[in-house]
Amino acid sequence: MPGEQPQTYETLDERFRTGRCQAGDSTLETLFEGCRWAEGPVYVPAGRYLLWSDIPNDRLLRWDETTGAVGVFRSPAGFPNGNTLDGQGRLITCEQGNRRVTRTEHDGSVTVLAERFEGKRLNSPNDAVVRSDGSVWFSDPEFGIATDYEGHRGESEIGARNVYRIDPVSGAVRLVADGFQGPNGLVFSPDESRLYVSDSTANHIRVFDVRDDGTLDGGEVFAECAKGNFDNIRFDDAGRLWAAALDGGVHCYDPDGTLLGRVLVPGVVANIRFGGARRNRMFIAADTTLYSLMMSVTGTPALPVSR
Repeated sequence: MPGEQPQTYETLDERFRTGRCQAGDSTLETLFEGCRWAEGPVYVPAGRYLLWSDIPNDRLLRWDETTGAVGVFRSPAGFPNGNTLDGQGRLITCEQGNRRVTRTEHDGSVTVLAERFEGKRLNSPNDAVVRSDGSVWFSDPEFGIATDYEGHRGESEIGARNVYRIDPVSGAVRLVADGFQGPNGLVFSPDESRLYVSDSTANHIRVFDVRDDGTLDGGEVFAECAKGNFDNIRFDDAGRLWAAALDGGVHCYDPDGTLLGRVLVPGVVANIRFGGARRNRMFIAADTTLYSLMMSVTGTPALPVSR
């Protein structure tokens, strides 16, 4: 009927309703349109702004929460993809085009954290997460070297698509998980006892146990995407996993692996991030657009808490 609002939530399990996963806003808010391919949103609490990547346009964009203004944060930016913050609030960026992981210092200078493994150039770092011990973990598929659209076409020197850990003291890059077709988003469980990794090419999410020495065990499949594939993933503070899916939605999974429901989004969803003053605002990068949805669920803390 004329004027009817599009459906925003799809309930597949009653726990999606009783868990108040859909008790927030009923419509998506459009914050910005005009990207070529939006990725990697990260909310910066100290400045109340959001940074995100527009990969093909080789730029990082900035949205100001207090004014709604959007501007260019950095360009060129190395064809950036995933972004996150470390325990000191510094920006960690996966630069696909430069085939490296960097940290932006408080004075604006850029420090290279990783660009090689065993003397060989990385493929194209995609997403990163920081643990409370200060270690940086990142995925390294070949998406940024496959064509010139999101980086620079090139050959893989490593010959594999892996997940790595950067030691917080020595800076050494260590292989922690392999056997992926296209490792993409990664996130620690709220207690950091498990690491979840989405494999976009294999259309599933794997889960690993994290040992005390920072190595991983396991790697079984946690969830499969029946249509499309997964991109990045985030947790709320109730232990539910939210996954950006390339079928036009954000999937919500119970800790037992059950798909509870979806947030329905126009276009292809690449990345999500909880932010805002109460971490109950989901920022969604989808196709050419940055959306947000004020929700009744709360994301896990934006910054790792040092042990």
